[in-house]
Amino acid sequence: MSFVELQIDEDQHQFLISGDVSQITKNHRAKYYFADVLKASFNNTISASIEYDEEEKESTLKRIQDALMKYGIEQKDSERIREVLSVYYREKENFKVFSKKANGIWHNEINANEFREFKKSTEAHLVGRRLYDRQLLASFHLAFSQNACDFSVPGSGKTTTVYAAFSYLKNLPKENPKNVNKLLVIGPLSSFGPWEDEFLQCFGRAPNSIRLSGGTPKEERDRHLLSIKPVEETPELTLMSYQSVPFNLSSVLYFLQRSGNKVMVVLDEAHRIKNVEGGVWAQAILSVAKYCRSRVVLTGTPLPNGYEDIHNLFEFIWPGKDIVDFSIFQLKDMSNTRYDPRVNKLIENISPFFVRIRKSHLKLPPAVNHEPIYVEMGPVQREIYRFIENKYLSYFIGNKNSLSLKSELTKARFIRLMQAASNPNLLRQPLDVFFREQGLRDDLYIDDAEIIRKIIRYTDLEGVPPKFIAVKDLVLDLLARNEKVIVWGTFIQNIKELQEYLAGHGIESRLLIGEIPVERDDIPMESILTREKIIREFHHPDSSFKVIIANPFAVSESISLHKICHNAIYFERTFNATHFIQSKDRIHRVGLEPNTITHYYYILSKDSIDETINTRLIEKEQRMLEIIEGQEIPLFNENMDYEIDLDNDIKAIIRDYVRRTSQV
Repeated sequence: MSFVELQIDEDQHQFLISGDVSQITKNHRAKYYFADVLKASFNNTISASIEYDEEEKESTLKRIQDALMKYGIEQKDSERIREVLSVYYREKENFKVFSKKANGIWHNEINANEFREFKKSTEAHLVGRRLYDRQLLASFHLAFSQNACDFSVPGSGKTTTVYAAFSYLKNLPKENPKNVNKLLVIGPLSSFGPWEDEFLQCFGRAPNSIRLSGGTPKEERDRHLLSIKPVEETPELTLMSYQSVPFNLSSVLYFLQRSGNKVMVVLDEAHRIKNVEGGVWAQAILSVAKYCRSRVVLTGTPLPNGYEDIHNLFEFIWPGKDIVDFSIFQLKDMSNTRYDPRVNKLIENISPFFVRIRKSHLKLPPAVNHEPIYVEMGPVQREIYRFIENKYLSYFIGNKNSLSLKSELTKARFIRLMQAASNPNLLRQPLDVFFREQGLRDDLYIDDAEIIRKIIRYTDLEGVPPKFIAVKDLVLDLLARNEKVIVWGTFIQNIKELQEYLAGHGIESRLLIGEIPVERDDIPMESILTREKIIREFHHPDSSFKVIIANPFAVSESISLHKICHNAIYFERTFNATHFIQSKDRIHRVGLEPNTITHYYYILSKDSIDETINTRLIEKEQRMLEIIEGQEIPLFNENMDYEIDLDNDIKAIIRDYVRRTSQV
C-alpha cells in the first residue's frame, strides 16, 4: 500500500511530506485543504512542504496528521516527528488539567493555601480597596490562569479585579514564570482617566503612566515603546487606544519583547476587536497576543451581534489553542438557530477561561424608578407636534407593508417626532448637525407655511419648552436637599439650551458631550476644560457646580459618578435600550454605601412619542435583564440592537397614535 512520510526541517521551519503525494493532489478536497488552509507547496507528485511558526509547531503538525487521517492517506512518521507529537500530547494533557483547575476556581473549588496567600497579598498591596467575594474570586481566577476574559456586567469593578491580579503577579519572585512588571491597557480614550483614577484608589498613589493615542506625536510614542532606559525607570502603566495599535505595531512588538519587560496586556471594552472579517484593529491586536506575559479581556457585552463575536476574544487570550473549537461559519450558524444545542458545548469549551459577575451578585443598594413626570405641551408646541405626527404616522400606516423599516428616512422621521415633543426649536436645524455619523439626509420638509412660521418663531410665541421648566423645578428641589444630579438628554442643541436656561435661574452646570475633549499628553491641557476635570471637580464636596448635563452617546463607557451622585433625570431618550441602561449604570455600581438609594426621574411630554419610548424601554430593559441574569454568556443580537428592533418600535408608535386619535 502506498503511503506518505512526514519529516521536519527545523532549520527551515518546515514540515516535509514525501512518498506518494499524488494521493493528496488527486483528491480535490484534500488538495484544497493542504494548499489553501495549510499553505502547502507541492514540488511534484512525490514531495510537499508546509511552513510553520515555532509557537504553533505542534498544533500545525496535528492538523497535518488529522487531515491525512481524514482523507484516508496512510502515513509514516520520522523519529523526530514522533518526539514533537509526544510533546504536543503531553502539553495538551497538561493544558487540560490546567483548564479544569481554572474552571474549578470560579465554582469555588480552590486550593485553600493558594487562595489564602492571594488574599493576603491583595490586602497588603491594595490599600484603598477591599474586594467583595465574587470580585476576589474573579481576581484569583485571573491570577491563576494569567489569561482570561471577564464578562461581568458594567459597574461590577472589572478594573479593580485586574489591578488585584496584577499586584499579586507583580509581587511574585522575579524568577517566577508568572511574574509581571508592566501593564499595557488598550481601550477607548474615555477609559484612560478611569484606569489612572482607579490605580490611585487601589494603591494609594498615582500611577507612573503614559497615554499613547493617535494624537500623541510619533516621537513620543517611540520614545516610550522603544525606550532604552532601565526597565525600572519606565512607566508601569501604558494606556493605548485601539486605533493607535496598528500604526505602532512594530514598536508595540518591540515593547512586549524587550528584555526585562513582562507585560500584562488588557483589552478594555474588548468587543471592539470582534471583527472576524480581517478588521485592522483585530488583526493588529491578535498579532501581538503571543508576546504578552499575561492577557486579559474585559467587556460586559461579549456577544453584541452573535456567537462569532467571541472568536477573537479567546484567540487573543490563548493564541493557537483553539479554545472555542468551532469555526466562524459554525458560530454564525449558531447565532441564527434558536436554542442551538451546540451552544452548551461552546460554553463548556470556554468556561475555564471566563468569569462573569451578574447584576444580582453585586447586592447593590436599591434603585428607585420614579413614576414619569408628564408635562403638558404648550398650545403652539402641541399644534406643531400634531401636524408632524399626523403627517408621518399617516405615512407609516399607509405604507406599513412596503415600508423600509431601516431606511434613513424612517429613522429621520423618528428623530423629528422626538424633537417636536421636546423642543420645536430643534426642527429649525438640519438633522446632520446631530446625526452626521449616521449619514442621515435632511430631506424631510414641512409644506405648511403657518407651521413653518410657528417653528421659526417658537421662542417668541411660547417662550421656554415646558420640559425645561420641569427639569429646572426638579433640579432646584434636589439642590435644596444638597444633592448632586446628572441630567441626560439626546440632542446637543437642546442640552446647550437647557444649560443656558438653568444658568438663568442660578443653576451652574457642566456638559459631558462629544465635543468636550478627553485629556491628552500631546498638547497642553491646562487651559482646556476636559471630561476628566469636570468629573474630578464634580466629585469634590465643594464643587462650583452640582449638575452635569450629559449625552449617553458620548458617556456610555468608563464614567463612574456613583460616589457623589445618586440622582439622574432623563428629559430626552431614544429607543436605544443599550445607551439607556449604560447611562443608569453610571450612578448605580459597586462602591455605593449600603444605605444609599439611587433615584431615576423621567420627564415626558404628555400624549407624545415620549410615552411610547418610555413603554418600549421598560419592555426592552426587562427583557435584557432577564437575559443578563439568565444566560451564561448573554446573546444580545435580538435584544439590544436598535436596527433589529426598529419594526417593533414603529408598531408601538402606530398603536399609541391610533389609541390617542380614536379617543379624540
